Amino acid sequence: MTSYTDKGEKHERGRFVKFHHLTFWVGNAKQAASFYCNKMGFEPFAYKGLETGSREVVSHAIKQDKIIFVFQSPLNPGNEEMGEHLIRHGDGVKDVAFQVEDCDFLIQKAKERGAVILKEPWTEQDEGGKVKFAILQTYADTTHTLVEYLEPYKGTFLPGFKEPLFRDPSLRKLPEGHLHFIDHLVGNQPDDEMLSVVDWYQKCLLFHRFWSVDDKQINTQYSALRSIVVTNYEETIKMPINEPAAGKKISQIQEYVDYYGGAGVQHIALNTSDIIQAIINLKARGMEFLSAPDTYYNQLRAKLKTAKIQVKEDINKLQELKILVDFDENGYLLQIFTKPVQDRPTLFLEVIQRYNHYGFGAGNFKSLFEAIELDQDARGNLTVYEANEETQSFS
Repeated sequence: MTSYTDKGEKHERGRFVKFHHLTFWVGNAKQAASFYCNKMGFEPFAYKGLETGSREVVSHAIKQDKIIFVFQSPLNPGNEEMGEHLIRHGDGVKDVAFQVEDCDFLIQKAKERGAVILKEPWTEQDEGGKVKFAILQTYADTTHTLVEYLEPYKGTFLPGFKEPLFRDPSLRKLPEGHLHFIDHLVGNQPDDEMLSVVDWYQKCLLFHRFWSVDDKQINTQYSALRSIVVTNYEETIKMPINEPAAGKKISQIQEYVDYYGGAGVQHIALNTSDIIQAIINLKARGMEFLSAPDTYYNQLRAKLKTAKIQVKEDINKLQELKILVDFDENGYLLQIFTKPVQDRPTLFLEVIQRYNHYGFGAGNFKSLFEAIELDQDARGNLTVYEANEETQSFS
């Protein structure tokens, strides 16, 4: 593992503040939003559709503390852009929105440095206030929307959105999700494309490298990966960029790329301040998580005997819930991963809690990969890796 101390170049003006929201393109936005509310503890937050004057696309926004997901679907037959995206990728994250200051300047600089600007800055307003937006292309079909508040916004979410049409009363009877903010967001790339994507973030957005691992550090008997985390100057937005490395069998990164049809958002890590209660509650709501073997916890107990840090949580309870632990001399993190949240083995979620630890669970990658490989095998996808042109040609 490599941690980077150089924060890189700071923008002369403006800045990237934080993740603002994630937009998913899905086949049925109403049902997708309902799934995340029922299983992950979100609440209906805002709506834009036929009833609000949006005639082409419906948007269901849901929220949990500082996390906002927006699910969009086409309303009419013949929406080729969304239709082709759904055929190729299935349900997934289309756009990662950042809250920014000085959107015009950031877009101007990104364009000068070679970024493709899909939509130049524009302003929307309603009775709640004025908001400026711009959209630029990142890896493959994924986009970034920049969101700048030109004045304090007092409306529901963003201009054009209204209160939800319906709030399911049964949600109030379910245990809380205890999820607070987006910790990081992982983008998977085809083999040999990670570095070019990392370079794009460094060059066009002035992000810098924060952390990295290679396939010598992260591997199992069958597969391996390489990962570089990029972040903004203030280090409030963290995005690991992964690629598969050659192994005996197809890795979970390659499986993602194959089923998603190229690069895309692989998982969303959601930060909690109480992972034990969060997972107890989410499992009670019916969420499915990957399972680590008991041997993992036997090894963990042995390692912790000589560790410089002490894990506050009861290891027996962590074992019961299958929560993983990674640590260094300064602190530790606790994490667990859901199974894919749609039929294609693509997007999944992570729940993470940190105690003075700023890594990404490298010590658990092997256990995570092995758990995913069990699921891959059940899907018939843990097959022999062949580095041929067909499996390497996604873009």
